[in-house]
Amino acid sequence: MIRHTVTFRLKHPAGSSAERHFLQAARELSGIPGVERFECLRQVGTKNAFAFGLSMEFADGCAFQRYQDHPEHTRFVRERWLPEVADFIEIDCEPL
Repeated sequence: MIRHTVTFRLKHPAGSSAERHFLQAARELSGIPGVERFECLRQVGTKNAFAFGLSMEFADGCAFQRYQDHPEHTRFVRERWLPEVADFIEIDCEPL
């Protein structure tokens, strides 16, 4: 199993319609085959400047790679993520 997690902050003002539209588009990633246990999260801690998180799991490395290469994911990255995300950190882990 691989857990793919990304925390990020947007270029959009907090509470704006642009922010809501981005998060809705991000939630649509849950429909890509192989995505399991998808969550769209709001950061509540004060130890970093990120505002949101996405978390999802994949059965194995092959399922994760299919997600990475999926046209819906690559389109989201190109059309939404790159122009709208100000900063992020991505973590991909597997259980020990």
